[in-house]
Amino acid sequence: MTRTLGAPDHHRIADAIRAAEAKTSGEIYCVVARSSDSYFYPSAFFAALAVMAVSLAAAFALEYWWVSIRLPVFWAAVTLALASCWLVLALAPGIRMHFVPRGLRYRRAHDNALKQFLARNVHITAERTGVLIFVSLAERYAEVVADAGINAKVPQQTWNGIVAELVGHARSDRLADGFVAAVATAGALLEIHFPRRADDANELRDHLVEI
Repeated sequence: MTRTLGAPDHHRIADAIRAAEAKTSGEIYCVVARSSDSYFYPSAFFAALAVMAVSLAAAFALEYWWVSIRLPVFWAAVTLALASCWLVLALAPGIRMHFVPRGLRYRRAHDNALKQFLARNVHITAERTGVLIFVSLAERYAEVVADAGINAKVPQQTWNGIVAELVGHARSDRLADGFVAAVATAGALLEIHFPRRADDANELRDHLVEI
């Protein structure tokens, strides 16, 4: 996924939000996170498991070939390997993700999406019609979090379709296009179920937040 969004991209997404909300009383909010966790401790844990597994295999191999190594020397080598792995993880955050299972990455990103939904006040719109479009780049994860008002009327498969299109754009390094398309689709759904009222007020800022 792309790592940066420039000012023109932010303007395009903000314009798309305003255009979508011009036809509905619902609210759309967009957030993109560079990462949803530092992942040092999970990556250090799984790296330690890998080192221990390799050490165990090495111990059996040495025993099989009748190679004698003093126990203090062997454990010193294991400790050095662990320390080296943790030092690399501390100094090179970019490689931590390779040591973290996908399921854990997705759970952390999902938790962040829910946190942003609450932190950005998407859940306190008058008719409970706020929609958060969330992307976490490091995890290659996207999610649409809809409040109770709209979620009760739109099946999950529809939100999944928006997410799939958004991820497809992001994989092609067209994240801004993905947000614009997702906003337009979400806006069309909101327009069907919650058309704009004459006294409608804009309850959330029309912009993309990068964290």
